[in-house]
Amino acid sequence: MKTADLNALDMLQAWYEDDPAMRVRANFPFYGATGNASSAVVYFEVEPGHYLGTHTDSAEEIVLILSGRVEARLGDETGQLSAGQAVLIPAMVPHGIRNVGDETARCVGFFSSAMVESTFDRPVMPFGERKIGTPPVVNAV
Repeated sequence: MKTADLNALDMLQAWYEDDPAMRVRANFPFYGATGNASSAVVYFEVEPGHYLGTHTDSAEEIVLILSGRVEARLGDETGQLSAGQAVLIPAMVPHGIRNVGDETARCVGFFSSAMVESTFDRPVMPFGERKIGTPPVVNAV
């Protein structure tokens, strides 16, 4: 049995250099390298006033809000979600999430593929790239 304690994950910080409001912490507890054959899971947190930048994913995703209140953008649509609500995001549709509440937004994304490539609207630090794979890896210099 594979298990993951979302409260004990080592979280990776990601941000845009030119926009301090785009800041997210994330980790992939399940994906291809952990033995998954056809799915992946990302856990991420967004602090109040911050957001996860606009990006597309190579696989369909369902995002479940565990805590907090967010504004989700999906293509030309915008809507608010809170704890216990979920949104379906088709593959390759631009989307992003902004924390519009006063507590940390804790979210889980369930992907329909064991490996996912995300393409952001601008380079994401600390990677310095727009395209990020599952899971993101910071190249050692």
